[in-house]
Amino acid sequence: MSAQQVLFDAPGPRAKRRILVGNIVGVLFVLGLIAWVIFALAGQGQLDAAKWTPFLEARTWQFFILPGLLSTLQAAAVAVVTSIVFGLIFGVGRLSHVLPIRWLAGVIVEFLRAVPVLLMMIFLWLALARIEAVEDPIFAAVVIALTLYNGSVIAELVRSGVHGLPKGQREAGMAIGMTRGQSLRSIEIPQALVAMLPAMVSQFVVILKDSALGYIIGYAELLQFSRRLGVGEGNLLQALLIAAVIFILINFALSSLANRLSGYLSFRTARKPKKDNTKKVVAMDATNTLS
Repeated sequence: MSAQQVLFDAPGPRAKRRILVGNIVGVLFVLGLIAWVIFALAGQGQLDAAKWTPFLEARTWQFFILPGLLSTLQAAAVAVVTSIVFGLIFGVGRLSHVLPIRWLAGVIVEFLRAVPVLLMMIFLWLALARIEAVEDPIFAAVVIALTLYNGSVIAELVRSGVHGLPKGQREAGMAIGMTRGQSLRSIEIPQALVAMLPAMVSQFVVILKDSALGYIIGYAELLQFSRRLGVGEGNLLQALLIAAVIFILINFALSSLANRLSGYLSFRTARKPKKDNTKKVVAMDATNTLS
């Protein structure tokens, strides 16, 4: 019996017809909704060529789109690095055999996961603006908020990845004289990092998307530059659509990378079945006996 038949019964002819009809109705509904949106935009003049031609000019990309995209990628790149460092530190802290360290790391991680990113950005912006030593409080607030939230998620990935390993990994390390901490650092965490790498790449997509929240506190990223362009050219909807397409393309690339990593790691970590050499040994014994 196949796994599919165990989970649910195979659909019969009547069920297949119902599924086909449902799919056709769903596709027609979506196409009708898209057509309605297009006609509504056309009726309001949002599809006029004059509203789209600014995006064919070099100055639009030179002074608006590319600088905004660079700021977005800069904040996201810094937040990715700091989130990994934060997640590793507090992930190891949550795995510590010292109860106060494990308890403190758990409280911090759970608290940061519960606080919205936007709220942290606003709070940090107001706090850092009062410190004269901070040159760019807006950028610092965006990066720190992204680091605290996504770093706490990565810390949970580290903890769950280590707990998902077979117990024999730690037992093997301790059998050769390693302490629990040495086994954790040298054996368990490296294997957990490999296993959770696709999930970490998916979390990088969240960092990139959440960096757009920085425009609320005045951070000049892609969404902010697109709004400025749209207000100046009178094509705010078109500018936001272009920004959305850019975000979608980048996130799609990162998601594809995560899927490829997941498939590659699954292939590399899969155990190859051992060949059955019993027949070969029997044949060799028979040959030797006859000779």
